[in-house]
Amino acid sequence: MTHDISKLKSLPIWSGDVSLQKMQGGLTNLNYLAEDQKGKYVIRVGEDIPVHHVLRFNELAASKAAYQAGLSPKVVYTEPGILVLDYIESQTLTVRDVQNPDTLARLLKLLKRCHLEVPKYLRGPVLMFWVFHVIKDYAATLEEGQSGYRPMLKELLDITEGLEAASQPGFIVFGHNDLLAFNFLDDGARLWLIDWDYAGFNSPLFDLGGLASNNNLDEAQEKWLLENYFEKTVTSELLHQYQAMKCASLLRETLWSMVSEIHSNIDFDYASYSQENLTSFRKAYDVFLQS
Repeated sequence: MTHDISKLKSLPIWSGDVSLQKMQGGLTNLNYLAEDQKGKYVIRVGEDIPVHHVLRFNELAASKAAYQAGLSPKVVYTEPGILVLDYIESQTLTVRDVQNPDTLARLLKLLKRCHLEVPKYLRGPVLMFWVFHVIKDYAATLEEGQSGYRPMLKELLDITEGLEAASQPGFIVFGHNDLLAFNFLDDGARLWLIDWDYAGFNSPLFDLGGLASNNNLDEAQEKWLLENYFEKTVTSELLHQYQAMKCASLLRETLWSMVSEIHSNIDFDYASYSQENLTSFRKAYDVFLQS
């Protein structure tokens, strides 16, 4: 993924000269820190990625609504393939940060605000992120792309059917759907939630399962999440539904990486990431079968 730096420097929003510095990270975008006479901004550069269900009109709608809900930085400018946001002086969270009980409690409050407040400000069409459809579509993409993972796809799709039947979504919220540690920022006074590439209506269990699996939360922390999100004692039925969604979250991340192996030109070791997530998925699936 490349972009014309001169075009970024010529955007009509700058006050005086602007400097650009490429930022680390970004698996579906290129990110730049921009600074002009008025302040600092983040430029996210990325086109639609249909194989990953990333459509930029949806990211823009979610980003604007998340700002109005007080969760995310303000959208300053947009044009096709470019999104400019206010820069937040902050620290990016790590997995260890997320595991801290005090931080986890703050994150859960932020997540509930995402689920319940962001929809109040959404405008225009937005997507639904149904993980089981995404998994099935990824499998078809891997078949079409002659991926080396094709021999295992039938088994994974059979598992997916069982997980979907067990998940029983119950009710739908507006999910972030990509709760990796580095999508949370701490400015010292409050937390922010960023990067809305995969946002869409979904079961709350998907975000809860993703938050747990992406950040290696233990069983006690998972139970705490469920009890405090739903404000009730965790039943065996709810735990079974949650474990199904957690498995689906890990399987989706696995197939996302497998598809990226054949479709992404970003410099990242997707093969190792695929194996890491496949191992985590199989461990979670064993737990699900016992729940």
